Amino acid sequence: MIRPAAPGDVPAIHQLIRELADYERSLAEVTATEQDLRDSLFCAEPALFAHVAEYQGSVVGFALWFLNYSTWLGKHGIYLEDLYVSPLLRGRGLGKALLAELAAICVQRGYGRLEWWVLDWNAPAIGFYRSIGAVGMDEWTVQRLTGPALAELAASRS
Repeated sequence: MIRPAAPGDVPAIHQLIRELADYERSLAEVTATEQDLRDSLFCAEPALFAHVAEYQGSVVGFALWFLNYSTWLGKHGIYLEDLYVSPLLRGRGLGKALLAELAAICVQRGYGRLEWWVLDWNAPAIGFYRSIGAVGMDEWTVQRLTGPALAELAASRS
């Protein structure tokens, strides 16, 4: 079953985020707490949303997303921050069901895109994404400011 996340799902989502980070070889970079997630997902005006995949009464997967905007299309879209299904339950269609739910939200609300990143070494995920019709944006590279570089740029404003 795919459904919007509820406050009681936060501990399971947090644990799955840690599993995902471990799989992506970056567990040490996870500083988000359950309270951080709760505050972001269930505040008065959330900018972050989540859907969960439930199997036999347990949360076993999630999609964490927020809105973006395409100036070229003149429409909002969904940016999928994380998609994860517990390894023991992969191959049962839960990842596809989570993506289908987000695609349905896009269609219902008139959004123009559903986008996400994938690590270039994650061949199983890339293969899965290609199988549902996703295309790689090979000409684009990700840019990021964080930590001291972010603070330094912020301090340089006049």
